[in-house]
Amino acid sequence: MAPSLMMVVASLLFATMGVCVKYASAHYSAAEIVFYRGLVGATIIGVLVLRRGGTLRTQVPAMHFWRSISGVAALCMWFYAIGNLPLATAMTLNYMSSVWMALFLLGGAILLGGARIDTRLVATVLTGFAGVALILRPTIEQDQLWHGLIGLLSGMLSATAYLQVTALGRAGEPEYRVVFYFSLGGMCAGFLLALGTGLHAHTGQGLALLLAVGLLATVAQLLMTRAYAKGRTLVNASLQYLGIVFAFLYGVVLFDDPVTWMALAGMALIVAAGMAATFLRSRAAPATADGANPT
Repeated sequence: MAPSLMMVVASLLFATMGVCVKYASAHYSAAEIVFYRGLVGATIIGVLVLRRGGTLRTQVPAMHFWRSISGVAALCMWFYAIGNLPLATAMTLNYMSSVWMALFLLGGAILLGGARIDTRLVATVLTGFAGVALILRPTIEQDQLWHGLIGLLSGMLSATAYLQVTALGRAGEPEYRVVFYFSLGGMCAGFLLALGTGLHAHTGQGLALLLAVGLLATVAQLLMTRAYAKGRTLVNASLQYLGIVFAFLYGVVLFDDPVTWMALAGMALIVAAGMAATFLRSRAAPATADGANPT
């Protein structure tokens, strides 16, 4: 399968996962969904690795630990946002990670006393946050500002997780091991958080949704990781934003999500800012194969 096609399929699967998360939110807390998503993911990756004669032993457990902390926190917030916001809105806010990365680059340049601040990055960040303002303005009227801020924070933490995934790649960790320990971390953290909020009884529909979330997320993450490893980073990053389009269509058809010009304009601004940030970042540093969605 061509890398571009893998990225399109992965984006569709992530959006479909969002649908399942939204439905599952009526039965389970975000922590429980994260737990079962991690359980299914760790099991699938573990079985595949063992069957292929690989190893899950790592020389950098601390790096995996901190990557799991940020990634799982981002995932919990994202699932919470999906359960309480229009699907496309929650997806878009999480995809703000590229804009946050641009902001981190600016902050690093300022702290290190860089001689010149890239004004294009500044414009990218401002464009992204203008998009956020347009998206969240309609939600204020619906008393959903808090949920929107949680979704925005999930994107920021995803950017942090991206940095850690990149560091793990440079340390020589294969993609499957990164995905496995992230899934394991999500399973452990989700279970502990779920104990605090209480565990819900299962139904046939609930179990099917949880299994679908885990399967869709794991297959999508593997496809996306493979696409980044074999394809062009900029092309993959652009195609990744198709997830927002798929989520928007799902939201309108399945959940009767409102279609407002401000929300559409905000999504367009965030997509444009994310693509520009990815382009500028790839010009500033060599691309790696670890650009896949860290959550």
